[in-house]
Parts: sequence; structure tokens; C-alpha cells
Amino acid sequence: MLDHTRGELIDTVRGLSETEARRRLVPSMTTSIGLVKHAAFAERNWFQRVLAGLPDSECDGPMVGEASFVVSEDESVADVIAEFERASNRARTIAADFDLDATRQHPAFGTVSLRWIYLLMIQEFARHAGHSDILREQTDATRRT
Repeated sequence: MLDHTRGELIDTVRGLSETEARRRLVPSMTTSIGLVKHAAFAERNWFQRVLAGLPDSECDGPMVGEASFVVSEDESVADVIAEFERASNRARTIAADFDLDATRQHPAFGTVSLRWIYLLMIQEFARHAGHSDILREQTDATRRT
């Protein structure tokens, strides 16, 4: 299910132009490309930092929290998708070494298991795919007018 929600999120940005992927269609800073960028951060945070216990310097991308929605001008849709796919692949590799009931401490959530992390990621990516679906629907509607 986690791989399914990962794919659903990526599918919401495939085929968008660089301009369309960056277009703000809601009052917040949320964009289609920003949602995928944030998902890459979430993968690194939960699997590299929390589960594997890696320091930020050993994580394979920026560990910047809420700023993770921000995509620089020199990053393309393809770059951000590739970043998310790299983070997802590393998450799979890390998780493969743990039992579902393996636990770690999290400063805000207390004791969390790999099973809990999987459920959180499924929920987060499904929610963000839904957000991005709405943005895509708005974008596609403007193409028809």
C-alpha cells in the first residue's frame, strides 16, 4: 500500500509543465511539485533519521522540515520525482533490515514501530496525493478553457 500511495503521488505531477507544477492554486504555498518534494523529506526523516538513526549529515538530502515544500528554480519536475524515488528506494532498503515491531523513540510521538511508520507514510502520502489530485484537476480545467 505504501508503494501504491507513492505512485499515486508521483502520477499527479507527471505530464505537468514546469510552470503548471509550480502554480499556486490555493492560498497556502502548496504546489504539486512541492508536495512531492515534501514527500521526499518525509521518507528521509522517518526512514533514515528515525528508523536508521542517521544524523542529518548522513541523510541523502535536505532535512529542512516545513521548508521541504519549497522547490528551487533550478529543480525540474523530473529532478524532484527522482529525488522522491531515491528516498523511497533507500527507505525500502533500510526498512528491509527491521521487523515490523521494531521500535524507535521520536521526540513528538514517543515510541513508534516500523509498522506505525508505514501507516503514517501511507496516510501522509495518500493525503498529499489527494491534495495534488485537486490541484491537477484545477490545472487540467484551465487547459480546456
